[in-house]
Amino acid sequence: MMRKLLILVFIVPLAACGSSDGSDALVQPPPAPCSNTGQKQFVLDSMRDWYLWNDRLPARVDLEDFTSPEALLAFLATFSPPGSSGEPIDAERGFSFISLAEDEQQFFGEGRFEGFGFSSRFVAENDIRLIRVFEDSPAFRGGLRRGQRILELNDRPIADIEAQEGIAAVFDTAPLKFRMRETDGVTEFTVTIDRAVVTIDPVPNWRVIDGAGGRKIGYMELATFISTADDRMDQVFAAFRNEGVTEVILDLRYNGGGLVDTAELLGDLLGGLLNDGRVFSETRFNADRSAANDETEFFELRASSIGLSSLVVVASRSTASASELVANSLDPWVAGGVTIVGDSTFGKPVGQIGLEFCEKILRPTAFQTVNAVGFGDYFDGLPLDCVAADDLNVATGDDADPNLVAALSILEGGGCPVSSLPATELAARKAAAPAPKLRRPPQREFADAY
Repeated sequence: MMRKLLILVFIVPLAACGSSDGSDALVQPPPAPCSNTGQKQFVLDSMRDWYLWNDRLPARVDLEDFTSPEALLAFLATFSPPGSSGEPIDAERGFSFISLAEDEQQFFGEGRFEGFGFSSRFVAENDIRLIRVFEDSPAFRGGLRRGQRILELNDRPIADIEAQEGIAAVFDTAPLKFRMRETDGVTEFTVTIDRAVVTIDPVPNWRVIDGAGGRKIGYMELATFISTADDRMDQVFAAFRNEGVTEVILDLRYNGGGLVDTAELLGDLLGGLLNDGRVFSETRFNADRSAANDETEFFELRASSIGLSSLVVVASRSTASASELVANSLDPWVAGGVTIVGDSTFGKPVGQIGLEFCEKILRPTAFQTVNAVGFGDYFDGLPLDCVAADDLNVATGDDADPNLVAALSILEGGGCPVSSLPATELAARKAAAPAPKLRRPPQREFADAY
């Protein structure tokens, strides 16, 4: 049985596979496998074989037109179906990519990445705030905390950086001098921080909340779907089960996805007790691959599975991929459906396989997932039920967190407590907003982590 992840891993020998333009022209000697030409040939052949939208790829491609395998992949990704923005989905959002094999093993297998140890986002033009700082990281030891504003990097204002090379390019340099403003809006400090290996706590926050009538409500924040999350989630759900939890608030607001194996485990912990043997999701490959590789995943009863009655997912436009898979797959099996608070999700119902070559891994978009009723067309994101602000001055999961307040109000029967936008205004706001992009490969994108 094929091992299914958000990123499926295959070890494939690199070899030349015929003409680069798809014709029967004069056969040239095959390039050396790990030469630049050999790597480009591998990318082209693999995309024709595995790409979800391979029927849209051009019949003729001249490898000499591209400087690298990465440049070739960027070109081929423009032939995916147009998205809601009017642009090709893959090229617009950067789903397909090439990364270093060593980096992926470090992140997905060990829960580590090299960086400063924080996540950030722009809340307005040139106004960048920290949304998370990982404990025992260089950033944490340097005094960086959630909600602080970055004023300057290496004595350069953010506006100047954004007008030139962009913030991501500067974050990739080290050591880096930060000028910060505290959440009080007044106090400032300067600190120089170097990069180091950062270990991610995949479950940074969880607790059991006492609800009305003696009900027990479980809250869990999941940072990303990596293998080190498996045991932690099992421990949390064992505690939920012991406490009699049947209602869960799942905080995925900064979770950009990860391993589908881990997402399926979370699905089992949430729904395996009441839905053992029922369909969790279906995976669909391109027409050339569908007969052999299309696969159905079923709920499986685990020792820590709970009797789920209600599920509220805290989401944002950073909630993507495996996070959306869990919410969408559970929706048919939860009474009243899964409720989403915060903001609508990113919109990535597709995943990548992994093809290893020359110490790199090619990740072409190769499959789409749908739930038990066949729904999987959410490229615009899963729909929002209750608007709630992500207050960066409040810790995630805190009693004063607007997202937790909204989730608890819904579970307690009080409905959405915040001032929700009318449906027409919400639709207009979403239509005017640019389609979200993955600025970095998913193993670094799970919350714009640096």
